[in-house]
Amino acid sequence: MMSKDDVKQTNLFSGVIGLWSRLKEKHPNSAQFFVFFMLSNGITALQLILMPVFRMIFAQTALVSTSFQVWQVGTNTDGSPYYIFDYAAGAIAAGGGGGLAYFLAVQITIGIAQILNFFAQRSITFKSNSSIWKAAFWYFVAYIVITIVAAAALGFYQTPVYHFFMNTLGWGSVGETTADVVTMIINSAISFWVFFPIFKIIFKQEPEKPTKVV
Repeated sequence: MMSKDDVKQTNLFSGVIGLWSRLKEKHPNSAQFFVFFMLSNGITALQLILMPVFRMIFAQTALVSTSFQVWQVGTNTDGSPYYIFDYAAGAIAAGGGGGLAYFLAVQITIGIAQILNFFAQRSITFKSNSSIWKAAFWYFVAYIVITIVAAAALGFYQTPVYHFFMNTLGWGSVGETTADVVTMIINSAISFWVFFPIFKIIFKQEPEKPTKVV
């Protein structure tokens, strides 16, 4: 026999399920966006965990001293070259850009997150039954474009963010980790707003084909 507390919990759970079912029926797009939002936040949280781990791993290698500055597009206000991917050699704490080590830490983190995001959003949010290979192709194309755009935007805010937390606030290594989190959140926010309309296009629900009766 169920206790009163068990009955209350069961009724509460049933009420929440019922409320959610009515919301999906009356406002399917809003419900879909809410699921997308919650899953995206979960993926972002995963990135915030993985990023410091990969940073720590690559910081122990010589890759920190390997510059990775490619695709120059104009110059900065001080006349220095502006690169889409701008990771100068040297540790950030020492005034460098983190080198190839920082680039790999960022891209591996984002890559893992986006693979998980693809399957989660396709299966849970959009419940797509269209070709997974076709969707994966366009997702990959979108991922490359967004990565380039996000990398170009990073050049505008990366240095000020790290300078603020490490030097202005005087937080040192804690400030560097905090700046890692802030830059990853900004990057995730860019992906969040760009990917939702893309997902609406590539994650389709195709009508089920009628089964032939023999």
